[in-house]
Amino acid sequence: MRKAGSSRERTGKRDLSPVKYKLTLEYDGTGYSGWQMQKNAKSIQGTLIRAAEKLLGSPVDIQGAGRTDAGVHALAQVAHLETTRKMPPRKLLESLNDALPSSINILRVEETDPLFHARHSAQLRSYLYVISGHRTAFGKRYVWWIRDHLELKKMQAASELFSGFHDFSSFADKRLDRQAATRVKVEATELQAAGDLIFFRVTGSHFLWKMVRRMVGVLVEVGRENLSLSDVRQMLKSPSDEPARLTAPPSGLFLEQVFYEGDSPRPLALPLVPWFTIGQHPV
Repeated sequence: MRKAGSSRERTGKRDLSPVKYKLTLEYDGTGYSGWQMQKNAKSIQGTLIRAAEKLLGSPVDIQGAGRTDAGVHALAQVAHLETTRKMPPRKLLESLNDALPSSINILRVEETDPLFHARHSAQLRSYLYVISGHRTAFGKRYVWWIRDHLELKKMQAASELFSGFHDFSSFADKRLDRQAATRVKVEATELQAAGDLIFFRVTGSHFLWKMVRRMVGVLVEVGRENLSLSDVRQMLKSPSDEPARLTAPPSGLFLEQVFYEGDSPRPLALPLVPWFTIGQHPV
């Protein structure tokens, strides 16, 4: 005797309960207005939402862990995708990548807890900034090229001053909401050279608007010997309403990793930038 099907099978209706996926993705931020969707501008979030809605045939919600600015890249941004249409994670990854431009690439898709939120569940974020002492036509969108000699040891000493809990008003954009908290705990910094490249990594729970790029601008001024370690200490001890005068360009900045409960940091990835030789550059 044939058993009766479920009520869903009898009515022909599919389950419309929401399902949430955790996406890990990389992207080249060149030509985008940033992560956040904006009217009349091409954004990473907007491009993802359009691709997902076309694929799934219904509205979706996509939220990212980090709201990267225009021109800023990501090595491992994390986002969540909420939808009422369930799809095997592997199929969703492959289908989304087929629908996305080559500048955005989904690395991993996992079905996750409904309470997971890419931004609110994150505990730490790390950013990586890349400076190059060698000009190349191919690397411009991924580095800040500086022709001046930089004193690496002085930059390293200055970078260590950022660690800890400080008021980073001097490193925030002056258009930042006056009510926004400007005291930030920087968990760790790391600055090292590899051939023609200088890598600066900073890890913290959150960052103010343009804060990392202004930190890099100050480090470069220290490397040029236009600022001293005492100047940097003063910026942190007695912050000014006027921000640091030099802001590094977005091209060299990467959202490197987002940490959730149980995650551990990866080793600093030195051979990062396309078309650069780690060590002696091409003649």
